[in-house]
Amino acid sequence: MKIYYEFGEVVYLKTDPDQHERIVTGILIRENSVMYELSYNEITSYHFDVEITRERNVIKATSN
Repeated sequence: MKIYYEFGEVVYLKTDPDQHERIVTGILIRENSVMYELSYNEITSYHFDVEITRERNVIKATSN
């Protein structure tokens, strides 16, 4: 398994229309997958690396 994101790294969800900054606060390693715990304010959620990006989608954020 390859770890693409590190603890404390600021990332964005590709599907988030508001493009809020999220922080990697945990990494869940399973036999066949890696999931990242992302935190935004008091909300935490788990996501696969294909759902996450380091680049903010400015077009998506400003069109909302």
